[in-house]
Amino acid sequence: MIQVHHLNNSRSQRILWLLEELQLPYEIVQHTRNTESNLAPESLLAVHPLGKSPLIVDDGEVVIESAAIVEYIVRKHGGGRLTTDYNSPDYPRYLQLLHYSEGSAMLPLMLNMYVGRLGDAGAPLHDRIQSEMHNHLSYLDTELGDKNYFMGSEFSAVDVQLSFTIEIARFMNVLDNKAHLNQFLERIHARPAYQKAVARGGEYPFGG
Repeated sequence: MIQVHHLNNSRSQRILWLLEELQLPYEIVQHTRNTESNLAPESLLAVHPLGKSPLIVDDGEVVIESAAIVEYIVRKHGGGRLTTDYNSPDYPRYLQLLHYSEGSAMLPLMLNMYVGRLGDAGAPLHDRIQSEMHNHLSYLDTELGDKNYFMGSEFSAVDVQLSFTIEIARFMNVLDNKAHLNQFLERIHARPAYQKAVARGGEYPFGG
């Protein structure tokens, strides 16, 4: 059985969601952020030297990094579900979007959060960060367009992986003029598997 080391209010929520979509059995090992620093607890260091979540343990194999975990689960346990075949003309787009979330889109959002804590000292970076957030979110809004999901009418692992980035953007109030992305969030939050994952994972402020 897959063991998910789940950190509250983190990217690991989407791993629970993926497992619920695939209807796979899994065990949750809960880890709670430090209430003062908001950092992950040292308990995660016992599982992997980086001490980060998400991570899973499957048959003794420790897998880290969200996109790697998503790809590992759908390829090893998905039975062809929620993924795109290597030989499909859609595979390059699937692969790019799967890695785009953490590879590019999350960086300006994280910078916005950290630089915002600097007050006036962060002011010189403000315009550049805002521009980059706009570029990435506009790209995603255009890529989604009028489709229900990023790969078309069918839900896929790409939607799971991109969900956290889009949720964080809305939490930061930088998604107001991105109609397609806002509709996407309403659509995924209504999915029964998403709701089951939140119920199992615990309070998740980004999913509202």
